[in-house]
Amino acid sequence: MGIQTKKIIKPGEVRVRIAPSPTGPFHIGTARTALFNWLFAKKYKGSFILRIEDTDLERSDPKYERDIIENLKWLGLDWDEGIDVGGNFAPYRQSERIHTYSKYLKILLDSGDAYYCYCTEEELEEMRQEQMSRGEPPRYTGRCRNLTPVQRKKFEKEGRTPIIRFKVPQKLLKFRDLIRGELEFDTSLLGDISIAKNLGLPLYNFAVVIDDYSMKISHIIRGEDHISNTPKQILIQEALGFPRPQYAHLPLILGPDKSKLSKRHGATAINWYKKEGFLPEAVVNFMALLGWNPKTEKEIFTIQDLVKEFSLENVQKSGAVFNIEKLNWINGLYIRQMDPAELTKKCIPYLPQKARVLNFNWLKKVIVLEQERMKKLSEVDERTEFFFKDKLDYKPELLIWKGMTTKEIANNLDKIEKVLSKIESEDFKTEKLKKALEDISPKDRGEVYWPLRVALTGRKASPGPVEIMKVLGKERTLERIREAIVIITKSK
Repeated sequence: MGIQTKKIIKPGEVRVRIAPSPTGPFHIGTARTALFNWLFAKKYKGSFILRIEDTDLERSDPKYERDIIENLKWLGLDWDEGIDVGGNFAPYRQSERIHTYSKYLKILLDSGDAYYCYCTEEELEEMRQEQMSRGEPPRYTGRCRNLTPVQRKKFEKEGRTPIIRFKVPQKLLKFRDLIRGELEFDTSLLGDISIAKNLGLPLYNFAVVIDDYSMKISHIIRGEDHISNTPKQILIQEALGFPRPQYAHLPLILGPDKSKLSKRHGATAINWYKKEGFLPEAVVNFMALLGWNPKTEKEIFTIQDLVKEFSLENVQKSGAVFNIEKLNWINGLYIRQMDPAELTKKCIPYLPQKARVLNFNWLKKVIVLEQERMKKLSEVDERTEFFFKDKLDYKPELLIWKGMTTKEIANNLDKIEKVLSKIESEDFKTEKLKKALEDISPKDRGEVYWPLRVALTGRKASPGPVEIMKVLGKERTLERIREAIVIITKSK
């Protein structure tokens, strides 16, 4: 088959899939691939399919399947067909499709395009070592290609368990990648590939071809680490007379050191980002920029924007560097744009237990004070904890401003306490607080504002003292100032 030419995509004809294996937590790389498939399907009013590749029985676990489903839903990437929703091409778990694989394995065996291989692991390793000693790439030589029935029986009597190999034709195979252009492979370098452990246990490169054909997948959009699998799969398609789908291989996601993103670079599981308080909209926005170039300076995209503007033509070939600071920045922007009530609801699970039962409107005031500074929801606990403590615990030297004596600090706090005591409780919500502080401020505002901030929060960095007092109210404000006077006085 020759090189594919670019096709005009008609609305409704696109069928794409994401087919993760439930053998570990849902990875951000897989999520990015799911997003690009989803955007491509939505852009062309096509179908996005979720399929589970669970034939690796030893490593597959139902908890990881649940993790895939939950995190795709959290990201807002709904699927038109697949597990959990069904569809015309069910079942969508490989473990439930064994009869389909057996049917096509038998076709290949009967046609002579596949055969049983009885080589042991030791024999295969010896073959690999010999090839490498000659400077050749390791590959299966086809030793069992033409076994006679007598030879097969002999091997079976020895207790050898055969696998099924595909007879790879030797030729130059070309295909057009929608991102990388025309690619060419010399199939003689592949050797005869294994496609099944037996009729009931297919291996990846075979099962994926059958699934994609059976489910009428039109475009296969996946990571560039699958490029080496593509010629193998095309050869199987050709042997079975299947049409060839369009291929697009996405760039790898890299760590800051430009190596493939892994756990040593930090968290890679989507669930971690969810638990840390990253918003799904921000994560989707961030993932879209991992390999896709919008060709503008714009960096913030709603999901509707992405559907409208996304194209495979603007996906880069080179690796995309994962930058957690960029995600923090994007997430902070989304947090600042949120409705305060909605943000408060999302923050409540991150607050101390005693805070969760407090008046919602008061909690909202607390959250709003930190809304401009938060990068992720999980920060809210540490940033606001002083609001929920009955008594603050800090060292007296924290109250000191630029070489002032403890006596001067105590005097200033005493002045503040006296001025604020005269303000009515209902006026603690107004600008009268700011005016009162300005009336006692010396030339350096820090001599008043610094010790007051520490007295109210027990920390160096926080929202402004006036804003904090408005939320704390008169009684708790004066109580904390008096405690600070005691602390600084005792330190003399």
